[in-house]
Amino acid sequence: MGTQIVRLLNDLKLKHKLLITYIVVVMLPVLIIGGAVTGYFRAQAMDRAIKQTTNDVQKIKSQLATMLRVPTDISNTIMFDKTLQRMVTTEYPSVLELTKAYLAYEDFKDYVKLYREISAIRFYYDNPTLINNMELIPLEEASRSTVWYQRAMQTKSINWFYIHDEEDVPVRKLSLVRQIPFPEYRSSGVLMVVLDQEELNRMLRQEQFETLIFDEQGYIIAGKNPKLVGQNINDLDYGIDLHQQVNGAHKMEVNGEPSYLVSEDLLPESSVNGLKIVSVFTTDAIVKGANTVSFLGLIFVMLVLLIALLFVYIVSFLMTNRLLRLSRHFNRLALGDLAVVSSVDGNDEIGQLSRQFNYMVESIKLLMNQVVEKTEQNNSLEIAQREIKLKMLASQINPHFLFNALESIRMNAHMKGEKEIANVVRLLGKLMRKNLEVGREQITLKEELDMVRSYLEIQKFRYEDRLNYELMIDRKLEGIYMPPLIIQPLVENAVVHGVENKESGVKVKLIIQAVGEHAEIMIEDDGVGMTLERLEEVRNSLQGSEAGVDNRIGLSNVQQRLTMTFGEQHGLNISSKYNKGTQISFTIPLKRGHI
Repeated sequence: MGTQIVRLLNDLKLKHKLLITYIVVVMLPVLIIGGAVTGYFRAQAMDRAIKQTTNDVQKIKSQLATMLRVPTDISNTIMFDKTLQRMVTTEYPSVLELTKAYLAYEDFKDYVKLYREISAIRFYYDNPTLINNMELIPLEEASRSTVWYQRAMQTKSINWFYIHDEEDVPVRKLSLVRQIPFPEYRSSGVLMVVLDQEELNRMLRQEQFETLIFDEQGYIIAGKNPKLVGQNINDLDYGIDLHQQVNGAHKMEVNGEPSYLVSEDLLPESSVNGLKIVSVFTTDAIVKGANTVSFLGLIFVMLVLLIALLFVYIVSFLMTNRLLRLSRHFNRLALGDLAVVSSVDGNDEIGQLSRQFNYMVESIKLLMNQVVEKTEQNNSLEIAQREIKLKMLASQINPHFLFNALESIRMNAHMKGEKEIANVVRLLGKLMRKNLEVGREQITLKEELDMVRSYLEIQKFRYEDRLNYELMIDRKLEGIYMPPLIIQPLVENAVVHGVENKESGVKVKLIIQAVGEHAEIMIEDDGVGMTLERLEEVRNSLQGSEAGVDNRIGLSNVQQRLTMTFGEQHGLNISSKYNKGTQISFTIPLKRGHI
């Protein structure tokens, strides 16, 4: 289907292509743009409303936090008021003595006069000789059973509640409630700092949308609509649980209408509970202005159409004129004129095609000159390939001759009773044959261990008691695949350095075991080991691109093949202690390498 459409377009004349392009690229998108513009401005209006509401809620949160700091500071001061402690804990013999004490204590009234944020201060204490003067209140059973009193007595931190209890003079305002301990008397009272309702309402009066502040029990402490103060949000018909709304802006249905809700939690300083600020607005109230923007968008679209029509006409004229000029240049080239040069300018596709035309003409000239040179190179390459084949055939003869010679030596030694020498020659031939036959990218661990055992037996014959070795192999792992000649160079490195550098000889231990999802291969020796400087030098040489010296070529080769096959995490790990020995280990992933 796609090929047919492309073929049909290729058969159309250029002016028809431009007309179709104009319809498809301009006319149809314009119709889409008309709806997209309206949607865009609707989204912009909605985003602005969300951002504005979020900023307003953050501003209310900041103002409320500042306001709540006043009763917090007052409560911190009253906590250390010795005069209050003495007055409420004293057992008064008569009403006269109590009246004198009340008249002498003016601190609560002074705080109310000094700070407009608070409307009253109350202190509840279990002293039957006190009289309720709306500031110092003897504790009664009704007060003991309230939620705010019980919560205050459970902690010494600050609590915030809308006090809705029915009293002689009910509070019905947001209040700070906290326990004031008297350690000397082993008793406590409860302080209540009542906030001014007018100050709370003033923060929300200028809000654009419905905004509420409520406590953890759901009682509204302030609102854009003051009539809602004191009601519980669970009794309002919002259709959602405002308590469960996390901080931020959320799209949801409120009272069955698409709306946005912005929620923010406030936890005042030193408080165990906090308040929640919620602002709600409907989507329809925001997008009305977008309809006007849609009309302006239609005018803008019509203007774009006219400009696009003029642009298509100009482009089609310039394009066809330049293409005709370029077509004439191609005709001259087809007739064999290699001196033709295209002069069509511009950086668009036609201009690029013109420059490519000139490059093509130059390339044709160069190719014609290179034909003879290429033929000579091909002849030289064919001769070189023949020489390589001859050398390869010659190289195949030498190993067979060597194996035959070793087999003759072994048979001769065996016939003369030199069974140990015959066995060593057999192992040497087996080891050399294995090394020469290794042409695969992967071999099994069992094949690798055959080479290791042959090598160790040969070296044992050579060094006798100066070399001891121990192989601890998990037979279940012999089927895993690995690159060839990985373990044998590491064992050889341990043997050579151990025997040469330690008079008493060396013991080499090869341990292969499963550790989790990997096979761990470890080569240990009790040779002279390495100093920290030498060990760091060897490790650095393995990390670099160059192999280094002093037999590190073999280690570097092993490291590169391990990391290329299994990844960096499976490379060599080298540890050594001077005069203690050296340990080299690496891992092979079982999932990837197991048969």
